[in-house]
Amino acid sequence: MEWLTLVTYAAPVAFAALGETIVQRSGVINIGLEGSMLLGAFTGMLVSLLTHSALLGVLAAVGSACLLTVVFGVFTVLLASDQVVVGTAINLLALGVTGTLFRARFGQSGQLLTVPKVDDWHGVNPGIILLFTSVPAVWFMLGRTNWGLALRAVGEYPRAAESAGLSVPKLRMQALGIGGVFAGLAGAFLSLVIAGSFAENMTSGRGFVAIAMVTFGRWRAPWVFAAALVIGFAESLQFQFQTYGWKVPFQLFIAMPYVVALVVLVISGKGAMAPSALGQPHRSDR
Repeated sequence: MEWLTLVTYAAPVAFAALGETIVQRSGVINIGLEGSMLLGAFTGMLVSLLTHSALLGVLAAVGSACLLTVVFGVFTVLLASDQVVVGTAINLLALGVTGTLFRARFGQSGQLLTVPKVDDWHGVNPGIILLFTSVPAVWFMLGRTNWGLALRAVGEYPRAAESAGLSVPKLRMQALGIGGVFAGLAGAFLSLVIAGSFAENMTSGRGFVAIAMVTFGRWRAPWVFAAALVIGFAESLQFQFQTYGWKVPFQLFIAMPYVVALVVLVISGKGAMAPSALGQPHRSDR
């Protein structure tokens, strides 16, 4: 199996999981990641179609996903609302908005829809290059910078961090903003690199898989990326089987990445040391 095919199918989950790693290190779990990816995929497709520029499509995908993630942050970080409830609402909102706008613009199916894709550069897609550079960048950002140290402190002991003069809401919103950028890249990769099109709910649960891969990777960027490669391998198996001419029900291929994600989460989840304040709303005493 070609490594490029494997990385290509792993890239959407990998981008989303890297961003979610930063978010969760701050003590927030973005259940709305799926919705941000979906909105990014739709916006990227639409802008690419209207402007005939895949680059503008990518920028639009990043902007829209980042905006929706910030909205999630306003409710969960600034207003201290329940992260699961708000995230679920964000996902439903993105699903409803993208589905409605897609049908209004392209009809029920939109099967003939094609948009300008991100072209390869010397045989390699720029998105793949960006992904490989993002892994050490996230690792360095979290583990070797003062900002990363402060972010991890907020995720572990927000009260102590606040007493030390750190702004918990500010750092968490910054983390969510970066996570939104990665979610937009994940959505853009789906619609502007892999598919060159859009379909309703085309993320198909990849946002939730990305959240699981963060746990599998123990909140460390290199291991999170490796976990995403496992999902990419599961998705690419269908093409391997087609090459060999094996007759396997297509439903198996649809379910395989999610079955793999569930299995590795059950196995790796035992003893996993999550950030102590993960998922807990913080109300400042200031």
